[in-house]
Amino acid sequence: MIDPKLIRENPELIKEILKNRNMEKVVDVDQLQKIDEQRREFMVKTDKLREKRNSASKEIGKLKAKGGDDSALMNEVQGLSGEIKDLESGVERLNQEYNDMHLSIPNILDQSVPIGKNETENIIVREWGKKPEFSFEPKAHYDIGTDLGILDFERGVKIAGARFYIYRGLAARLERAIINLMLDLHTKEHGYTETFGPFIVNDDSMTGTGQYPKFKDEYYRIDADGLSLIPTAEVTLTNLYRDEILEKDNLPINVTMQSSCFRREAGAAGKDTRGLVRVHQFQKVELVKFVEPETSFDELEKLLANAEEVLKRLNLHYRVMLLCSGDTSASSSKTYDIEVWMPGLDRYLEISSCSNFLDYQARRARIRYRPAKGEKPVLVHTLNGSGLAAGRTLAAVMENYQTEDGNIVIPDALKEYIKD
Repeated sequence: MIDPKLIRENPELIKEILKNRNMEKVVDVDQLQKIDEQRREFMVKTDKLREKRNSASKEIGKLKAKGGDDSALMNEVQGLSGEIKDLESGVERLNQEYNDMHLSIPNILDQSVPIGKNETENIIVREWGKKPEFSFEPKAHYDIGTDLGILDFERGVKIAGARFYIYRGLAARLERAIINLMLDLHTKEHGYTETFGPFIVNDDSMTGTGQYPKFKDEYYRIDADGLSLIPTAEVTLTNLYRDEILEKDNLPINVTMQSSCFRREAGAAGKDTRGLVRVHQFQKVELVKFVEPETSFDELEKLLANAEEVLKRLNLHYRVMLLCSGDTSASSSKTYDIEVWMPGLDRYLEISSCSNFLDYQARRARIRYRPAKGEKPVLVHTLNGSGLAAGRTLAAVMENYQTEDGNIVIPDALKEYIKD
């Protein structure tokens, strides 16, 4: 969440943020201010009534000591207690309304983010490698996998429903090899600590990273236990330090985790309904950083480079996109997407998003650090990115390394992980 001071002191900035993100209908800033004013008014009244009640209670004590009649004061105290109780209920109700609206306000956008309505106004930052050339018409990964018998969509649907799938043989081995390559690269060369944690988390965790309460309907939830399946290991990793104070000497903290990810909403209706592009369950290697505020944008560039390196090792052509305001997620201040070339689909496909959240997540999750001994703790900045989405990487390998006879050449970077 953003600093509440901004809501009170600079409401026009909040309105501008909402406008630039095409989220003007999400939060009524004027109504939010009215709620804030009313709850503060109730709190002032409550404090004054408490003082009046305390004063009356003291007088009752004095009267009792003298044997006087305290009935009138007792009635007054009872009346004051009733008023206080009503005001406290009002404050509690207003606090809940305020918090719900506050949590729905998106993050401040960095000045380098271009203003735009949707993905058509994103900016190409750079490209790497060349598109592969084929002497034949390249197939989409789902056709390659079905023909080879290594992707089974029919049985995935039979077992779980639409947009689920089964890997067989080489597909399962290839994805496992891809995940191992990513984890080895990020831990041995990029300085991340490999971590493994729950795929099921509580509501505090989903709130801490920004999924709840606004986007609650987009995720798989176990209502009986008040738990949710993670949409990404970002939730698990970021909440490692929820409600904690870190030491400056330990920053930056870089962690990585492989997990299954679960998304109830698997993209726009009717789009990418075939294959591994938009599915309800997929594997991903996540990268998360906890850093000092003044270094966070430098750390974003490092994070991006770490994710890009996976595609370089696999020799897959890609481009880096700077997302415009209308395409940047509500929690992010600045996001780069990495898009890999898919010759069978004849288009680029987003395979990683790398974002700087400033203190937006840290404020929600109450993650702080102490700048120096004896100093007051301040909020860290958090960053995360996919390093990479394993299923989409598998699909990219299948399409870019396909042969005319319908087979797949194993990329050099994966050969040590796939041994007969």
